[in-house]
Amino acid sequence: MKVIILCGGLGTRLREETEYRPKPMVPVGGQPILWHIMKSYAHHGFRDFVLCLGYKGEVIKDYFRNYLWNRSDVTLKLGHNPQITYHNTHQEEDWTVTLLETGLATQTGGRLLRAMNHVGDEDVLFTYGDGLTNMNIRQSVDFHYAQHGMVTMSAVRPAGRFGELGINGTTIMSFQEKPLQEDGFINGGYMVLNQSVRNYLTGDECIFEREPLQSLAAAGKLNAYKHEGYWQCMDTYREFEILNKLWDAREAPWKVW
Repeated sequence: MKVIILCGGLGTRLREETEYRPKPMVPVGGQPILWHIMKSYAHHGFRDFVLCLGYKGEVIKDYFRNYLWNRSDVTLKLGHNPQITYHNTHQEEDWTVTLLETGLATQTGGRLLRAMNHVGDEDVLFTYGDGLTNMNIRQSVDFHYAQHGMVTMSAVRPAGRFGELGINGTTIMSFQEKPLQEDGFINGGYMVLNQSVRNYLTGDECIFEREPLQSLAAAGKLNAYKHEGYWQCMDTYREFEILNKLWDAREAPWKVW
């Protein structure tokens, strides 16, 4: 099962860091937050990634192109037939990373639709490039299949500012993007998607958190995987500082690997 991660937004509320790099590349403990997200998925057995690039996507491309070079001791043989010998191994050697240009101004649903053309016919995992959790991703997939729904969304309980979910049992009955007041569960951003979700995506202008999710909720096809554990997005500089302090203190709850 492949993992689609949105990496193309402008990250305007974290301008202190995102003026020079995309938000998924903002560091937490010396590594991009994107790396932490991918490490979490890999820990649960999901190591095939499709990254939807947009704003400063070349920074993400450079990071993965030079990944082995920057993490290894190397020996260089110079001359007309140069050779490079890498002396280290690393835990990410079994990762597959597809770097997909999805446009600078493309909305979330449009990026997802473009990525769906690169994942085959199976269900996919889907998330944003700015949220960390200790959620059991494997269990969320098992839950998704048991519910026979079209979309399973993680439902979390932080003091958040994102899409509020109206839940009856395990079925999401309503979806409201960024309400003025929130109560109870909110959208945690970690999802499992059936291939048929592409029928709800209309093109580059499509915002996944609006018509698609609202329509799926109204049709009873949007289920909630409730996660009572740790979840934190990095949407502001204050949240950037919170995550880095946790990592530096070796108290990062999301570090499950």
